Amino acid sequence: MDSDSFTPRDGILSLLNGKSVLKASIFDQCLEVFNQLKDVLSEMSNDLNELLQNNGARRVRLEYRDRGKFEAELKFADDVLVFSMHTDIFYFDRNHPVWKNPYLKENRSNGYCGIINVYNFLYDSLKYNRLDDLGYLVARMFINREKAFFIEGKRQKRQITDQFGKSFLDRDELVSFVESAVLYTLSFDLLVPPYDLVKEASVEQINTKIESSKMKTGKRLGYKYNSDDVLNHDENR
Repeated sequence: MDSDSFTPRDGILSLLNGKSVLKASIFDQCLEVFNQLKDVLSEMSNDLNELLQNNGARRVRLEYRDRGKFEAELKFADDVLVFSMHTDIFYFDRNHPVWKNPYLKENRSNGYCGIINVYNFLYDSLKYNRLDDLGYLVARMFINREKAFFIEGKRQKRQITDQFGKSFLDRDELVSFVESAVLYTLSFDLLVPPYDLVKEASVEQINTKIESSKMKTGKRLGYKYNSDDVLNHDENR
C-alpha cells in the first residue's frame, strides 16, 4: 500500500493491530506475575509465622490478605504493605535513562511496561479508616512483554536501568522484591511530627479521635518525603 492510499482508517487499524495487541499482552503478563506475587506473599507469611512461633514470638504475626484481582496486602508489626497492580500500560518518557539501554534501542516496544506498586501504611490507618493518613511508595516494579523488569525502590537490587533486559522475572526475584520491601519498611520508623504542625486541633478532631483515632498520621508527617527517600541514593537515610 503506497502512502497516497493510506487512509486514517488504515492508521487506526494498524495501531489497533499493533500497539493495542501489545498492551493487552503486557497486561496479561503483568497479571500472571501479580498472581505469582500473591502466592509468594502467602507462602512467606506462613513460613515466617512458623519460625516466629518456634522462637516464642507468638504475639508477632504476619497476615496476608487478598484484596481482589489487582491488590493484596501483607501486615506485620505496626505496618501494612499494599501491593497494587496498575491496570494501565505505561511508556517511559524520552528523557528517562532507560532509553540508553541497547535493549530498548533495538526494539522500542520493549519500553512498554505494566507496573506493580508497593505502598507502606500504618496498620492503624487502615484499621480505623483514617482517610487523611499518608502512605508511602516504597517500591515499584516495571514488567514488559518478555518479563524483563527493573525496580525502583529503597534497598531493591534490580534498580540499574542498563541491566533491563538482561534478567527476567522468576519466583526468586519476586521473593527478593518482597523481602527488600519488608526490610525497608521495618526500618522506616514513625517520626514525631513537628510541634507547630500539631499544636492546634479542632473540636471535631478531638471528638472523632476519642471515637476512632482519626488524627492525621504518617511516618513522615511534616517532613519532606522525596523520591530519594525511596530510591537507592542514600542507604543510610
